[in-house]
Amino acid sequence: MTTLNIAILGGGSASTPQLISQFIQHEEALPIKKIYLVDILAGRERLSIIASFVRRMIEQENSNIEIMETLDRREALKQADFIINQIRVGGFDMRQIDETLCLEYGIIAEEASGPVGFMNALRTIPIMLDICEDIEELAPDAWLLNLTNPCSIITEAIDKHTNVKVIGINEGPMAFRNQFAKAYDVVKNDISMQLIGTSQLLWVTDLYVRGKSKLTDAILYKKLHSRKKRQDITVDTYFLQTYGVIGCDYQPYYYQGDQILTKQLDVFKQGVLPSDFELEEHKQLFSLYEHAKTATLPNGVEDRRGAAALEGVLEVIQAIHYNLKRILPVNIRNNGAIEGLRNDACVQVNSVVERHGIIPIQVPEILPHVHGLLQYMKAYESLTVEAGISKNIGVAIQAMTMHPFVPSAEVAHKLLQDMFIANEAYVQPVIY
Repeated sequence: MTTLNIAILGGGSASTPQLISQFIQHEEALPIKKIYLVDILAGRERLSIIASFVRRMIEQENSNIEIMETLDRREALKQADFIINQIRVGGFDMRQIDETLCLEYGIIAEEASGPVGFMNALRTIPIMLDICEDIEELAPDAWLLNLTNPCSIITEAIDKHTNVKVIGINEGPMAFRNQFAKAYDVVKNDISMQLIGTSQLLWVTDLYVRGKSKLTDAILYKKLHSRKKRQDITVDTYFLQTYGVIGCDYQPYYYQGDQILTKQLDVFKQGVLPSDFELEEHKQLFSLYEHAKTATLPNGVEDRRGAAALEGVLEVIQAIHYNLKRILPVNIRNNGAIEGLRNDACVQVNSVVERHGIIPIQVPEILPHVHGLLQYMKAYESLTVEAGISKNIGVAIQAMTMHPFVPSAEVAHKLLQDMFIANEAYVQPVIY
């Protein structure tokens, strides 16, 4: 049996143990020989902690997977059949700086969207293009699975400007599937969905449970679930009654943004940032991972933000390796799947995943209010890709101004200037 080698970029991430746990659990179905954990010099300590912990996991489960840790990505890439990207350029430090600037300007701070997501993309795109040059040279047949946010923007940049075979994976579809499997008390394979969008703005346009459409009552369930999850966010009843689709957890940022901003500003006055909880969670996980006797994942780790995406990684690798031609929801080049969007735009749709490529499935007619917002947001995302590639500040201003979180071109320009200064170690616009 052909064995596989996998390289994980950002191997020192707190999510790496859960990803490797997926591989251990499915070792008989997926013959992985080596996993290379790759990180940068600044992440050496975290990488060492994670590598030691996952080796203990492997030993406890009597797995044959070999863990290699390295700061030399070229060493890992030349051995790789699949490359998983989960880097966070600038780390939590830059994320919190960007969040602070946004809130000082009275703008929603969200890592994967708005100005914070925009700067995240601009920091990440040049690094990813550099990595892709190495992939083109050392592993031209490997697949790159991108988990790094903003997922659809980073995936689109790689797809447009490199020859690397890339696919974007994020948690939205898997979280939907898991949530509805639990709600209807069925196994995950009993759930089938039609969906459209991007990694940060996703809609389920139909839901099937054991072959029967459950969209109407699923919308009701989703409303109730959302209310329990966000008790402080109210939604107009008539809006919900006529919406006609199930929106992802990012939906309130676009339809109840005033309430979210008010909440963020209230806690910001007390010195609290949106990422503080995630940062504290990150620190707690590492404090557990570094204990020499710890060899099992902490309770509740499956509920962490982004955790559901790791299930998607396993399913995509299996589908490609065994040429299963499975239909999976992924971020991929549009190629006409959604009318009214550019063919080279990266969208999230059901796609046939097979060894030689990923084929997006044509999407049925979309409700006008959904289609309109999707077109608008894809224009923003594609402009963000162009800004990251060209480093043209004019393009950056146009992209930033388009985003619904930003109230005006004047605010966009001023905020961008401050953000470029704060991010000067990572982003250097060259044309004004």
